[in-house]
Amino acid sequence: MLERITTNITSASIFLAGYFLLNIVLRIALPHTLDLDEAEQSFYSQYLLAGYGPQPPFYNWIQHAIVSVTGITMWALSVPKNIILFGCYLFYGLAAREVLKNRLLAPVAMLSLITLPQVGLMAQRELTHTVALLFATSLFLFGFFRTLRQPTIGSYLVIGIATGIGLISKYNFAILPFAAFVAVLVDRKWRSRLLDWRLLPAFAIAILIILPHALWLPDNLISASAPTMERMTAEHEAAAGLPRIGQGLLSLVIAVLGFVALPIVLFAAAFRRDFFRALSASSPMIRVIERMMIVSLLAFVGVVIVAGASDIHERWLDPCLLVMLIYLFLKLETAGVDLSAGLARFRPVVPVFMVVILAILLFRIVGMQYTGVYTRTNVPFANFVDELTATRKPVLIVAGTKFVAGNMKLEFPDVPVVIPFFPGPGVPEYAAAKGPVLVVWRGETANDPTISPDFADDLVKSGIHLQEVKTLTLPYLFGDGKHTFSIGYSWVEGGAK
Repeated sequence: MLERITTNITSASIFLAGYFLLNIVLRIALPHTLDLDEAEQSFYSQYLLAGYGPQPPFYNWIQHAIVSVTGITMWALSVPKNIILFGCYLFYGLAAREVLKNRLLAPVAMLSLITLPQVGLMAQRELTHTVALLFATSLFLFGFFRTLRQPTIGSYLVIGIATGIGLISKYNFAILPFAAFVAVLVDRKWRSRLLDWRLLPAFAIAILIILPHALWLPDNLISASAPTMERMTAEHEAAAGLPRIGQGLLSLVIAVLGFVALPIVLFAAAFRRDFFRALSASSPMIRVIERMMIVSLLAFVGVVIVAGASDIHERWLDPCLLVMLIYLFLKLETAGVDLSAGLARFRPVVPVFMVVILAILLFRIVGMQYTGVYTRTNVPFANFVDELTATRKPVLIVAGTKFVAGNMKLEFPDVPVVIPFFPGPGVPEYAAAKGPVLVVWRGETANDPTISPDFADDLVKSGIHLQEVKTLTLPYLFGDGKHTFSIGYSWVEGGAK
């Protein structure tokens, strides 16, 4: 059965589509409390802006367009994400088909993406902007390999579209086209691809895609870059100079190992001696991919040295190392070894990973009563809403964080949900509100709903004066009844005084 599925891209795509459909069904069946990225999308979907803060806006634009048609629902959040992920796998398979002569390898390479933890599990669990980055990376690899093998105006345009989408998905995508440019520039065989007139329309379409955000970025550079730099220098008290550089380089090495270790172990177990013999195989395409990966990682070394980054996350390496699985299959094929036995051992890995990932996604929510470690999805937001609105309904909701705002928006699709000073000054909607306004927030910890000084100050600046502050505490969903989560809230009348 698995052998039939992996005979071509079409069969593997149908199989993969069924898997993503299961992911959608599972997410709909689980509690509709949103995790951080989901809540952010729910909140931002109310706005169409050129920029939203520390993340580029591509995924937000897609989400806004869908919610504008369907309204905000769990389906509207889950279905687009899984379609984009499916597109990532599909274009990865098409990219593999451009460089692999053995037609049995391309569908296996496509499905093997699930063995990368950042793609198979993390992207499905909680990420959004990274999902768009993965899609753009696969699309870029497809256009890039197609251009090297058989350049057409279409292949160049794919590179331009992918570059535009990637740059407004995650800023670190910029490393990929730069690395591809350097890898081709030093290669005599394919250097002419950089002098082709068809590269000009590719540049043009990339610029058109990024232009709205590029015009917004110079005036908002601090808000766009500061949070990322804070995460990259997570150890705020880390020593400066050489110790910090050493810490950053060690973090980079650990991130690389974390990214590549599992698939390499699986390849070694499946192909055994053939895998180790294939490591020395080389070809012009292999050397181009090697240069791309090396240049990409050297760019991160530069970030560590120049920007002082001391905490590199694995998912930041997606545009650098996503190509690795194609690279490994290309090594095996170039070595000329018989791959039939290895492929027979490798194919069952894919459905096993699918089952394991679905089980993890389920158990991390419904099984937390056994560990006492609760996720944000276990927060009983629907129950909070039932309690808060038993006697009256808000005409406006003012939230303290995007996590709270996004969840409240999902519960109140027809009610504006705002955060002070986003996207403009104060809360202008409050002055126009005719009726009860619900102000709601969470504290620093699950059991401490104390309003933060910053949020309290923002409310006062917006003309919102809390008369009576209350708290509401409820047990976690699927919990043991002992672990609880608390929120703070206050009802006020709309209209700035």
